[in-house]
Amino acid sequence: MDSEIAVDFSPVLKISKSGRIERLMGETTVPPSSDPQNGVVSKDVVHSPDTNLSVRIYLPEKALAADEKLPLLVYIHGGGFIIETAFSPTYHNFLTAAVSASDCVAVSVDYRRAPEHPISVPFDDSWTALKWVFTHIAGSGQEDWLNKHADFSKVILSGDSAGANIVHHMAMRAAKEKLTPGLKDTGISGIILVHPYFWSKTPIDEKDVKDETLRMKVESFWMMASPNSKDGSDDPLLNVVKSESVDLSGLGCGKVLVMVAEKDALVRQGWGYAAKLEKSGWKGEVEVVESEGEDHVFHLVKPTCEKALEAMHKFSGFFKGGDK
Repeated sequence: MDSEIAVDFSPVLKISKSGRIERLMGETTVPPSSDPQNGVVSKDVVHSPDTNLSVRIYLPEKALAADEKLPLLVYIHGGGFIIETAFSPTYHNFLTAAVSASDCVAVSVDYRRAPEHPISVPFDDSWTALKWVFTHIAGSGQEDWLNKHADFSKVILSGDSAGANIVHHMAMRAAKEKLTPGLKDTGISGIILVHPYFWSKTPIDEKDVKDETLRMKVESFWMMASPNSKDGSDDPLLNVVKSESVDLSGLGCGKVLVMVAEKDALVRQGWGYAAKLEKSGWKGEVEVVESEGEDHVFHLVKPTCEKALEAMHKFSGFFKGGDK
C-alpha cells in the first residue's frame, strides 16, 4: 500500500495511498557556519521549543567585534508552502549573499509545511517567529546577536514566492496586532516581495496567463497546501490582487519593493499587487523591478548570472535607501 502513489506531483513530491509524503526536492540541508562565508557567519536558534522550530541568524563577521547596529532582515523562504526549508543550501547561500551585499543582520524563518501542516500553519509559525524576533527590541532577548546588532528602527521583511505571500500577510497582521507591547507603529520599515505567489481562478488582466493547464497547476499547489479552502485559488489569502474583499490600504510598512520575472507565470500578479496598493489609499512608496527574460526564482537557481546579480543589487539597495 505504501508504494502505491495517490498523488504524483513530480518533480516536487509524491503522496502514497497510505498518506506518506515523499518530497523530491528541497530536503537537503547545510549547517550554519562560524567560519565566515563571504564575510558572513551564521548560527541556528530554537525559538519555539513546543513546535521544535528554529531560525537561522546571519551576521557580517566584522560586526562581531563592533557595537554598531545594523538593519534587520527577516526572511521567509518559498516553496509553495510545501518544500524547502530555511536550512537548505539554496536559502543558506542566498541569505549569506544578501547579508554580505546589504550589510545587515538577518533572521531566516522556518515553518511547518503543508500538506502535513496545512494553511494557516505556515502563516501562524511565521508570525510566532516574527514576534520572537521582536522580543529583542529592548536588547534583552534570548539571542545576543540580535540584542547587540539589530537596529529595530530598520526592519525589512522579505520572502520569495510563497514566502513573499506570507510576508505580505505578516505586514497586514502587524498593522492590526502589535508585534510587541509599546510599539508606536508596526515596527516594519518595508517589505521586499520576490516573485510573490498570489493567484486567482481567472486572469487578472489581458496579459495574464491564459493557459488553463498552467493555471490549474499553479492552483493545485494551493489546494495541496490549503485543502480546506472553500474558495480554492480565490481564497483571500492567495487572491490578494483581484479579490474585491482584500483591502491593501492598511499594509503595515512605509516602503515596498516588488521583484518580478518576465517569464514567470506570476509576473502579472506582482505588477497587479503594486497597482492595487497604489490605488488603495496606502500612504507608502511602492516600486516594481522586472528581470527581463527570466523565470520564477531564477536568482536562486543561477545566483551568479547577470540578472541575478542585478536583482541582488536592487535588493541590497532597498536597505540603503533610507529609513521608514
